[in-house]
Amino acid sequence: MKRAIRWGLVLLGCAVLAVGIGRTVAARKAAAANTAAVQTAAPALELAAGDIAIAAPRELASELEITGAIKAVNSAFVKAKVAAELQSLTVREGDRVAAGQVLGRLDATEYGWRVRQSQEQAAQAQAQLDIAERALENNRALVDQGFISKNALDTSVSNAAAARASLQAARAANELSLKSQADTVLRAPIAGVVSQRLAQPGERVSIDQKLIEIVDLAQLEIEAALAPEDVGAVRLGAKARLKVDGLDAPVLAQVARINPSTQAGTRAVLVYLAVTPQPGLRQGLFAKGRIELDRRTTLTVPESTLRIEQAKPYVLALADGRVVQRPVELGARGSVADAREGHVEVKSGLQPGERVLRTTVGAVRDGTPVRLPAEAQARAAAAR
Repeated sequence: MKRAIRWGLVLLGCAVLAVGIGRTVAARKAAAANTAAVQTAAPALELAAGDIAIAAPRELASELEITGAIKAVNSAFVKAKVAAELQSLTVREGDRVAAGQVLGRLDATEYGWRVRQSQEQAAQAQAQLDIAERALENNRALVDQGFISKNALDTSVSNAAAARASLQAARAANELSLKSQADTVLRAPIAGVVSQRLAQPGERVSIDQKLIEIVDLAQLEIEAALAPEDVGAVRLGAKARLKVDGLDAPVLAQVARINPSTQAGTRAVLVYLAVTPQPGLRQGLFAKGRIELDRRTTLTVPESTLRIEQAKPYVLALADGRVVQRPVELGARGSVADAREGHVEVKSGLQPGERVLRTTVGAVRDGTPVRLPAEAQARAAAAR
């Protein structure tokens, strides 16, 4: 009896288990069917030609971004070489000057008196030398006749030498006073345009005080600070295109010099680019642009197709009428001829000819069906 009951319980448990498994399988089939139905019923994403770009081999110009300020290669300050009252300045900001042109004058009254004083002292020293040389000639004759001793002659020789040295010192002092008088005339050290006028007539100026700044706009350059890991790829003569504040047209430049030392603190390396002069360029204007490092043909896509919100960059490719998420390995960034935006090299993850979506379409899930109009398909190959 007990054995029959036991077998009955076992059979009952097996029946319950079979029913449970059957219900689970049925539920999963129903869920799969519902998902398929939803996917079948989901509307396809309508795309236009502008939403699609083509991964293709292109000549990519690798570039390095730079920023800096336009500055004149040649500039100079006119400084006061003597302390005096500023009598006149004949130029103002924006005036063009030539090298050696007189720009103003300092009060030369005091230095004129010093010139007269030094001239009188030189004349006095000349008279003392004449007296000492006549005395020396007389004493030489007296020594030959035995009227004076050899020591007296030596004294006359020393006196004449001292008088000659005093005359030379007086003449040197006269030259210094003449130079100080000439320094009261302010002259332009270089040709250029007056940038700043830093003093006004009537002021008492000190030695080395800045009065006028002159810049030569015939030669301009941009000073850009680059990271040590980037400067190794930059070569002398490399070309660059700059966007300068206030100018619509791009400005061309070329790497002219690379500083052999780094900057203290930042360890940045300064690179100097010679800027092609053109109307509207001024010292101090901010510029940004890119230096071209090299050119090579490689597989690229526009930067607007890259998505970087995940740990690794990816693109949304089109395959069999659906969106497929593709992780990609990126390389150099740069520009492509006749393209309106920058491109980036794709080392892996895409094949030439594959179509990818631009970020302008917004967030799209992996597997989303898409529909590309016939006219859009015709223009997709030309889209960049």
